[in-house]
Amino acid sequence: MNSAEIAKADKDLIWHPFTPLINPFEHIPVKSAKGAKLFTHDGQTIIDAVSSWWVNIHGHANEHIANAIHKQALELEHVIFAGFTHEPAVKLAKNLMTILPDNYSKIFFSDNGSTSIEVALKMAFQYWYNQDQSHKTKIIALDGAYHGDTFGSMSVSERSGFTRPFFPFLFDIETLDFPTEENFEKVLAHFDELTKDEACAAFIFEPLVQGAGGMRMYTPDMLQQLVALAQSRGVICIADEVMTGWGRTGTTFACDQIEANPDITCISKGITGGALPLGITACNGKIESAFQSDELSKALLHGHSYTGNPMICAAANASFEIFASAECKANIQRINLSHQRFVEKLESVDKVENIRLRGTIVAFDLKGFGETGYDSDARKKIYPYFLERGILIRPLGNVIYLLPPYVITDKELNQIYAAILEFLKDN
Repeated sequence: MNSAEIAKADKDLIWHPFTPLINPFEHIPVKSAKGAKLFTHDGQTIIDAVSSWWVNIHGHANEHIANAIHKQALELEHVIFAGFTHEPAVKLAKNLMTILPDNYSKIFFSDNGSTSIEVALKMAFQYWYNQDQSHKTKIIALDGAYHGDTFGSMSVSERSGFTRPFFPFLFDIETLDFPTEENFEKVLAHFDELTKDEACAAFIFEPLVQGAGGMRMYTPDMLQQLVALAQSRGVICIADEVMTGWGRTGTTFACDQIEANPDITCISKGITGGALPLGITACNGKIESAFQSDELSKALLHGHSYTGNPMICAAANASFEIFASAECKANIQRINLSHQRFVEKLESVDKVENIRLRGTIVAFDLKGFGETGYDSDARKKIYPYFLERGILIRPLGNVIYLLPPYVITDKELNQIYAAILEFLKDN
């Protein structure tokens, strides 16, 4: 099929995510990809500055990951994970335990970030239920949160245009203001009151950076105080590391930058290097202890047909090997330093405010482009501007951000920076 045929069939048959059926933008047929670049059927080259929804950490068409998938596919493509197990899953669990907190003891497999959150919430609720404390049902979440699109994850996310049709079906939560230098004393006092409630079951948060909420950032000290206070009251702490994991904030997990350890950690996106979908919900011995029983009623009765898929686990193990390499660590540091130099240039631009940087994530707000929102006028202007220049940037309303694959070259980064500065000059 040529580009026009693919585009027409796509428009006739496919319902794309987060996209109106009458779409102001054409879906671009991509033929192949390598490293940080996408190649279209029409011969255009596009730099993937957002890691294809934040999943691609080692570059597209990574041969080490592809070879691992191929080898595993020829040996064992899938087996039911209830009653059976296999080496790739065991190896992945062992690998994860080397980078998770020392008190972690169990790994639960699902198939994406949203389902890893669902599992975490069910773990937290059933932790209390299994101990005859079923009154503990209250969840605390941060204002502006985005934890996914299944019903539990929507319930603990910000009520917004994303979820408006489903408001009647979402369970109630307690919302804590997003912490800032200006309001943190007030936020901490409110959190203190919320966690005193005997019904308080869990606190869920995106550590240090809220992704879809606009790449909003808060400090490790703030997070440390919140987690420490919650745990002093016995409140379960759930870290949504779906986006922030795998070095995005400069450390393996964002929670590595605080002293307290969450009770449950949700992992996805970069875990397979962007090759295949996988969700992980990991927990400490405290959570596990409430499920240590031979009674089916105390088991976590949750699963997916492709739970623990061997090919996906093989991809994750291959990605883990790359992530552990000195070269990958050096690339993360290189991107951070490059972003720092770019921030220095942004600081002199009047149209920019609230510049923020953490690890390989750099973001800033545009003045005069309206409020942050997925369907904003800013996005309708920014997205095509950069595509015309061979760069994939999907702004979050009036927020422009970069979150590139770790293999992106300095030349490619400089091309992106130059295009952004040109946009700021022209608009």
